[in-house]
Amino acid sequence: MTCSLRHPILAALLFALATTPAFAKAQAQPRAVSPRGALDAEELNNIGVFKRVSPSVVHITTLAVQRDFFSLRTSEQPSGTGTGFIWDDAGHVVTNFHVIQGGDRATVTLNDQSSYSARLVGAYPDRDLAVLRIEAPRDKLPAIAVGSSRELQVGQKVYAIGNPFGLDQTLTTGIVSALNREIESVTRRTIKGAIQTDAAINPGNSGGPLLDSAGRLIGVNTAIYSPSGASAGIGFAIPVDEVNRIVPRLIRDGRFIRPVLGVTSGPENLARALGAPKGVLLVNVADGSPAAAAGLKPFGRDRMGRIVQGDVITAVDGRAVADLDDMLSLLETRQIGEKVTLTVWRSGQTRMVAATLGSSD
Repeated sequence: MTCSLRHPILAALLFALATTPAFAKAQAQPRAVSPRGALDAEELNNIGVFKRVSPSVVHITTLAVQRDFFSLRTSEQPSGTGTGFIWDDAGHVVTNFHVIQGGDRATVTLNDQSSYSARLVGAYPDRDLAVLRIEAPRDKLPAIAVGSSRELQVGQKVYAIGNPFGLDQTLTTGIVSALNREIESVTRRTIKGAIQTDAAINPGNSGGPLLDSAGRLIGVNTAIYSPSGASAGIGFAIPVDEVNRIVPRLIRDGRFIRPVLGVTSGPENLARALGAPKGVLLVNVADGSPAAAAGLKPFGRDRMGRIVQGDVITAVDGRAVADLDDMLSLLETRQIGEKVTLTVWRSGQTRMVAATLGSSD
C-alpha cells in the first residue's frame, strides 16, 4: 500500500503534528553556524590594502552654475562625480581633468564623510590630470603611498578604489593586462605608456588610484573601453611615473610649462610626398627659438617655387620619433634649459645637433 498525502487520515495527522507548539518551535530555530576558519593570505592582503588606502581616496562632486530662463536667478546643480586621492598633507588632491571639466565649483568628500570646497591648483588636459586643494586638518589628509610604473609586469595583481556610479569606497581587483598602451586625452593628444587592467572600472572611478599589491599608487584610472559605458574588463590608467612628473609642477607653477624647440611640423603625407623619412618634418622654425639657435632649417620654396630642402628630426637623445606627438612626449620628460641631442635628416644626410630646450610660456 502506497502512502499519499491525499489520504485524508494521514493528511490530518501530519497537519496536527506540524501545528504543535514543539514542532513549530523546532522549525523556527536558526541553523547552527559553522566555524569559518582563518582567512587566506590573499583575502588578508585585500582587506589590508583597502584599510590602509581607502582613507586617502576621496569623492569629488562638481557643480555648475545654471540660470533660470524666466527669473534669471542662478543656482548650482551637480554636473558630475568622480574620484581623487590625497597627494600630500597640504590638502592637494589629484584627479582626472575630465572629472572637473565644465564644472564651476568642486566639493571633495573625505573618507569620514566630511566635505570641503576645493579650488583648482592646476591642470594638464594633455595628460588628463588636475590638482585640487582643500583646507582640511592635516590629520584628515593621509597622503597615498607612491610606487613606480617602470617596474610593472603583465600579470601582477592590482586594486582599484573609487566611487563607481556614486557608490562610495568601492574596491575591485584584477591584474595588469597589458603595458604601454596608447589612449587619447580630452585634447586628443596621445597618452603613451598607459596601463591596461581588467579590474572593474566604471563611470565614477575616474581619477581614482590603481594600486599594486603593496597598496602603492601605480596609476590613475582614467578610461574604460566598453560599448555599453560600463566595465567590460578593459580599463586604462595613467602610469604613476607620468603623474609623479607632472603633479609637482602643477603644484609649483599652477600649470605644466612644456619644454620646447620652437618648431612647427608638416603632415605625414607631406613627408611622403617629399621623400623624407618618418619623423618631425619642419615647416617653420621660430625666430630666436632653440631650434633656430641650433641651426635647424624648415622646408620651403625658393623664388622659382622649387622645394628647398629642410630638416627632419628623426630622434631625440637616440630615441626615434615618428611624429610631432612623439617628440612632444619625449620633450615633456625633460626640463627647461636642459640640453638634448637631435638626430636630424636633410637631403639624404644625417647629423647630430645639440639644442637647449626653451619654455612654452
